[in-house]
Amino acid sequence: MRKPEPQPEPVPVSIPLVVLDVREDGTVTVTVDGKRLDPDPFAPPWRRSSFGQIIVRATNDRTTPARVEVREADGTTFTDIIAARSRRSRPEPEPEPEAPAGPVFHTVEGEGFVPGEDVAVAVVTGHTDAARTGTARALIDPAGVSVDQAGGVIEVILFGRVSGTTIIRRVP
Repeated sequence: MRKPEPQPEPVPVSIPLVVLDVREDGTVTVTVDGKRLDPDPFAPPWRRSSFGQIIVRATNDRTTPARVEVREADGTTFTDIIAARSRRSRPEPEPEPEAPAGPVFHTVEGEGFVPGEDVAVAVVTGHTDAARTGTARALIDPAGVSVDQAGGVIEVILFGRVSGTTIIRRVP
């Protein structure tokens, strides 16, 4: 969906005239279309350094263009047009990040254990074959605890340390 193009602000039929009369002591008298514009109550008089504040107030926070005349104490005059600030369109809000999925728990159960017995839980990381002498050897890679590459499942062993009960279950 296309965003509508920002439309330029309509230019008023007449632009306000802001006149700044600078005195010898550096104070400034300001008029807007012939009406005096004074600083806020209890504020010091306008000075040359107040130019930015004067323009903001005279142009309603720069929403309206204005013709500005600066009349110096020595008789020189400077004239300029201050354009209205273009309105910034509000940026589209960034989509909220998706909440991370909670952990998925699987239950592995079995029977035949002694009540209160310590039961070891083991995740199968691989398989090996017993040698002809009946011994088996496993090389454990600590990074290898993951989903079984062949079937996409995890095998879990419950081993009763007293009863010797062994339960092996596949967890999808």
